[in-house]
Formats: sequence, structure tokens, C-alpha cells
Amino acid sequence: MNQPTYSVVARTPSVAEYLHLRAVAGLSPFVEAAAQKGLQGTIFSALIFHEGSAVGMGRLIGDGGCFFQVVDIAVHPEHQGRGLGKTIMTAIMEHVKENLHPSAYVSLIADVPANTLYEKFGFKETAPRSLGMAYRVDTSA
Repeated sequence: MNQPTYSVVARTPSVAEYLHLRAVAGLSPFVEAAAQKGLQGTIFSALIFHEGSAVGMGRLIGDGGCFFQVVDIAVHPEHQGRGLGKTIMTAIMEHVKENLHPSAYVSLIADVPANTLYEKFGFKETAPRSLGMAYRVDTSA
């Protein structure tokens, strides 16, 4: 049986790719207008393609100088377990190391058990010194 062929492309996902991958990977949904605006804040993004379709993504967002956050790490369920999350993180971290100032602060919010993936790239829990916190504008979402 042949192994699937994947390619990594460094570009921001289209709104359709973004919304689709978030939905199939079980990430929280966004409306199209929010996604279109939010994607403009992408500093760097890696997409994984299989047979012409995006099956994985990850983005680095931030202020361009001091603060950055890794977000939207998503892999289509049919392609999970093949190291694609690691491939996405490798591309993002190569960009971080090659392009960000050494004083830059890069953070992420890790869902368990994905935290073990991020630890492999040098991310460490910040507790008890600091805790991740979130606020949702629409509390019904």
C-alpha cells in the first residue's frame, strides 16, 4: 500500500481552507467575516497539502516585534497520526528561529494531549508563575 504524499506550503490559508480545517479538526467555529479579518494578522503560516487539498495548517500571529502566538494547529482527522502536526510546528519554529528577534516572546495555548508535541519544540508550561486565560465576547458560543 502506498503512503500518502504530502507537501508543505508556507502561505496563509484561504478563508475556505481555514474554516474547513478548523471545523473538521474540532476547533471552535468562526464566522467568515471574522476569519477574513483574522487571517490578515498572520505573520507566518504553514499548510499541508494532499492531492491538491489542504489537510493541515498552523499559524503564527503577533505584533511583528515583541509578542507572537502559535495558533490554529489543525490536521484533518483522516490524516492525523502521520506526524503532520510535527511537520507544521517544525515549519513555524524554523520561521521563528530565522526571523524573530531573540527577545521575542512566543506563546500558545495547548490542548491536552497536544502539549507533549509543543514540549518537543521547547515550549514549557508557565504555571504557577502565569496561567493562560481567555475571554469570549459571545458567551453563548
